[in-house]
Amino acid sequence: MSDLEQILMKMKKQSALLASLSGDTKNLALRKIADNLRKNKARIIEENLSDIKIAQSENLQDTLLKRLLLDDKKIEGLIEGVEDLIKLEDPTNKILAVTELDKGLVLTKKSVPIGVIGVIFESRPDALIQISTLCIKSGNCVILKGGREAARTNRILADIVVESIESVGEEFENSLYLLETREEVSAMLKYDKYINLVIPRGSNQFVSYIKKNSLIPVLGHADGICHLYVDSDADIDTAVEITFDSKTQYVAACNALETLLVNETIAGKFLPALKRELDKKDVVIKGDKKTKEILKDVEDATEEDWSTEYLDYILSIKIVKNVDEAIEHINKYGSGHTDSIVSKNSKNCDKFTALVDSAGAFVNCSTRFSDGFRYGFGAEVGISTNKIHARGPVGLDGLVIYKYILQGESHIVEDYSSGKKKFVHREIS
Repeated sequence: MSDLEQILMKMKKQSALLASLSGDTKNLALRKIADNLRKNKARIIEENLSDIKIAQSENLQDTLLKRLLLDDKKIEGLIEGVEDLIKLEDPTNKILAVTELDKGLVLTKKSVPIGVIGVIFESRPDALIQISTLCIKSGNCVILKGGREAARTNRILADIVVESIESVGEEFENSLYLLETREEVSAMLKYDKYINLVIPRGSNQFVSYIKKNSLIPVLGHADGICHLYVDSDADIDTAVEITFDSKTQYVAACNALETLLVNETIAGKFLPALKRELDKKDVVIKGDKKTKEILKDVEDATEEDWSTEYLDYILSIKIVKNVDEAIEHINKYGSGHTDSIVSKNSKNCDKFTALVDSAGAFVNCSTRFSDGFRYGFGAEVGISTNKIHARGPVGLDGLVIYKYILQGESHIVEDYSSGKKKFVHREIS
């Protein structure tokens, strides 16, 4: 038996104990994490700077370096996130429904943790804290693998989490483990008898690889090809502001705008105003034929651009006839992540939100709001474009499932099959 299998076996056993913990105990563990992050801030920054220097020597993209950086401000944000998580209601052991099947035969539906979750995430060390604390709050054991570029930062953060939670009690032992090599990830994917769910965060190619090479259920999204449609009666200034924020507020995020769709009746006024703002951030614009007639000095947008997640200061633009054409384009090329409309026409807004097949359909706001912390979930383990179990930013509610508890008084099925007794199926709560 390999070392990894022994670890996972212990985790699987531990998951039953973790599931039974009270909300107060889990919150105490979270409080310890917040306190120890603050105490060890200098050490964290030191390790992070080491990762940054190595990444710079390897010519890592500026947008990825921005993700990798963990400075004083980001650490304080992480601590604030943990403290906000403490305030949230415990999602486990909640009674979701109670049904009386017959006199003395009562069915209860109760929320419970998923069990053991494997999360493979990008080179964003702050994600390690967000993921691990969400798993602790929801009563799940977690096995983590971060990006190679953040190896030192991830290691110290994982050590702080483990030391913090184990100081609360032995119930937290073997509940979190950090993988450090790709080989361990490949090995982990084979252990479907120990791991209940895998959440991969990364490229389309990477997520596809995970799905093809494991029997473990996968929750997540491959691409974040987000759209914004500017309708014919949109306010120009509002549309510029929302587009600018969606594209440039943080270009390396999966909820950043990649393709802009503009109604043909407003394009002549809107696009020049938008370009003046985008030029301030040196955004490269790729436009279709109609866009290039308005903006003369932009690159050609190809068929490939409509299905490309740039994660960079690049924006593809297409001019469309109406909201129907915009919806058709989004549903053809989008990734089901987040798409937004800017419009003062309520009918068009309603049509957009009803027909766009995405986890997030927004009206008159930036796509960057698609985030677990901003939704009030206390951060997220990832964003799911699945239509089973959880969709959109996956917070606490997405990390629990439910079980049915049936209590009877010597009830047997034969009585109901023979007609001696009948079900009443009365909803109690």
